[in-house]
Amino acid sequence: MAAIWKQAISCEVLTAVSRGTANEHLGIEFLEVGDDFIVGRVPVDHRTCQPYGLLHGGVSVVLAETLGSCGAAFSVPEGHRAVGLDINANHLKGAASGWVTGTARPVHIGRTTQVWQIDLKNDAGELTCVSRITMAILAPR
Repeated sequence: MAAIWKQAISCEVLTAVSRGTANEHLGIEFLEVGDDFIVGRVPVDHRTCQPYGLLHGGVSVVLAETLGSCGAAFSVPEGHRAVGLDINANHLKGAASGWVTGTARPVHIGRTTQVWQIDLKNDAGELTCVSRITMAILAPR
C-alpha cells in the first residue's frame, strides 16, 4: 500500500506542532506513523482523570480528535486545511492507570470530506473507546 500522506509527517513533526497546546498539557505522545495510520497515547494520571480515578471521557475524545485531525491534516495537499465537522465516541471500558493508546485510520478520504476511525486501548490491549471523526477539507482561498 502506498502512503496516504501528502505532507512530510513523523512523530517529531506531530510533537513539534503540538507544543504549547492541550496535547502537550495532557501529556499526549505520538508513537508511530505508518503508511495509513497514526498511533499516539495519553497517560492516565492527575491531569487526565475524572474525580472517580478513571480516565476522563473527554480526554479520550481529545486523543481521538488529535489523531484523526492530524491524519486528515497531513493527508491533504499543501495549502488545504482539515477542520472537524463531527466526532463521536463510545466509551467501552474505564482506565485507572497506565496509558491509553489510540490508532487512527482513514475510513474515507474524499475531495471535500474525510472520515477517520480511532480505536483506543489500555495497556492490556483492551478496547476502552471507539471514536469516529468527520473532517471537512477546505481548499486554499
